[in-house]
Amino acid sequence: MGGYHRGEIAVQERAGLARQAGQSQGAIGNTVPDVAVAFLAGQPHVVVGGTDERGRVWATQLTGEPGFLTVPRPRTLHIGALPPPEDPLAPLLSGAGKGGGTGAGGEPVRIGMIGIEPATRRRMRMNGRAVRDGHGLRVELDQVIANCPKYIQKRDHRAGAGAGAGSGAQGRRTAVDSADLSPAQQRVLRTADTFFVATASDRGDADASHRGGNPGFVQVLSPRVLRWPDYLGNAMFLTLGNLELNPAAGLFVPGWETGTSLHLTGSARTVWDEAEVARHPGAQRLVEFEITAVREIAAASPLRWSAPVYSRFNPPTSG
Repeated sequence: MGGYHRGEIAVQERAGLARQAGQSQGAIGNTVPDVAVAFLAGQPHVVVGGTDERGRVWATQLTGEPGFLTVPRPRTLHIGALPPPEDPLAPLLSGAGKGGGTGAGGEPVRIGMIGIEPATRRRMRMNGRAVRDGHGLRVELDQVIANCPKYIQKRDHRAGAGAGAGSGAQGRRTAVDSADLSPAQQRVLRTADTFFVATASDRGDADASHRGGNPGFVQVLSPRVLRWPDYLGNAMFLTLGNLELNPAAGLFVPGWETGTSLHLTGSARTVWDEAEVARHPGAQRLVEFEITAVREIAAASPLRWSAPVYSRFNPPTSG
């Protein structure tokens, strides 16, 4: 996965940022730096994206006590957790490298990951090929990408809130599926300040990314259609570049205070219309997402977080 693929290049050129993208390419490697090894070791969660057996892209979260993410070799990440059975990526990740998911014949499955520490506004993306390794995953890394702290809301992990892998902290874990958003789920999205988006190229190489903004930056146009602004970034366009080749996408919206997880899958497209973009303060482009399936899981995560301190980089919302 060295260099940019043709979808990323096409978006970079259309945005007029090909030169900046060339400069940013130096931040893409395939090994984990020593400072990042320590960063990952301190995290109680990692967001993962992948493609299920039906070709749908989902994003989810794996949790564990700090130390559950280790780097035994510079190009290898070990995740000491698997998703619970209710998770939309459970079949893919639990069967990775054993003939399950999309890894035909026991081949590794391609996943995208992002480690994020809201308290320090640090994040790191990693993409690679995963196989099942005991009660966890071993991922051979193809891309390791340092990202800037823009649009991350500061949150502290509450002391005493356990992060044991695979179980909710309180209450019974239950999952509810639907084809569109309920009124309550629409309210969650309208007030969200953070979500994660997973995409994959036409070759199946996966990526997971963070999106943040002030509450209201996600617009609910209907029970099946969302829209959000694409703010100024590093010009790599890894997400939009994948969408240029493959519209399948998945969203994960964490319940920071409740441990509930909201998972959406569907298709997304980039909106370039200048008049439409101009209605959204700070937007460089827009992304429109059409939902095909929803899964909400109660007590999905044992993690609990403090109220947010919004990033000073967040543009105002259009109301």
